[in-house]
Amino acid sequence: MRREAPAAPAAATPAETTAARSQKDSLGRRLRRGGAKNVMVMSVAAGLVGTLAIPAYAFAPGTDGIQFGATAETQLTKAAPQDVEVAEDVIAAPLSEDSYDAVSGEEIRAAEEAARAAAEAEAARQAAAEEMASYAAAASEYTPAAVYGSADPASVFAVAQQYLGVPYVYGGATPAGFDCSGLVQYVYAQFGISLPHSSSAQGAAGTQISLSEAVPGDLVVMSGHIGFYAGNGMILHAPYEGTVVRTQPIWTSDYWIVRI
Repeated sequence: MRREAPAAPAAATPAETTAARSQKDSLGRRLRRGGAKNVMVMSVAAGLVGTLAIPAYAFAPGTDGIQFGATAETQLTKAAPQDVEVAEDVIAAPLSEDSYDAVSGEEIRAAEEAARAAAEAEAARQAAAEEMASYAAAASEYTPAAVYGSADPASVFAVAQQYLGVPYVYGGATPAGFDCSGLVQYVYAQFGISLPHSSSAQGAAGTQISLSEAVPGDLVVMSGHIGFYAGNGMILHAPYEGTVVRTQPIWTSDYWIVRI
C-alpha cells in the first residue's frame, strides 16, 4: 500500500500577502497603545496610594519645631511604671463622707402651713391684745353703783345669775364680757364691796370655810381660777375664751370655799 504525500499549500497571491501584513501591523499598534495606557494607569494609581500613605504632618512646613513635639504628659503616658517615695512623717488625710437630709414636698407644705398658722395666730393675738387694751380702758371708767344692801351669799348668788350667757372676755369686768375674777368683782361691786381684779387676791379677801358649810353665793377658789358656788358640787363662773358665763360641775377636788 502506497502513502500519498500531502498536497503543498497553494501559494498566496500578492494581494492576500499585502492584506495580511496590514492587519498584523494594525493589531501590533493596538497592543502597543493598550500596553502604554495600562502602564500609565498603574503609575498614576501607585502615585496616589503613595501620596495618601504619607502622614499629614509631612506636608506641613517646619514640622521639626518644638511645637510639634510630644508634650510632657504624652511622654509620661509612654513611660514605664514609676515609684513614688513618701516621707514617713506624712499623715494620711482623713476621709469624710458627705450626708444630707432629703425633704419631701409634703414636709415642705406642712412647714409652710405651720408657718402660716403661726402668723395668723400671732396676728389674732395682737388684735386681741389691742381690743383688750381698749376694753380695759373703757371698763375702768365704768363702775357699777352699789344698788343692793347686805352682801349675804344668797343675794350675791341671785345677782350673779343675772349674767349667765355673757361671753368670756380676757380681762373683762363688765356685762359686755367677763373673765372669772372680773365677774366676781362686778357682782360684789353692786353691794358696795370693792375687790381686786385677781382670783388669788379675791380668795385671800374672805374667810375660808369647810365644804359642808358652803352655800350658793360663796366663792369657789382654785389655783388661777374663781367662781360662785352654786350648790351640789356646782360652780357658776366665766370659764375661758370661747365660752359664756355658765353653771357646771366642779371638775377638780383641788379647791376651797371662801366667804366674803
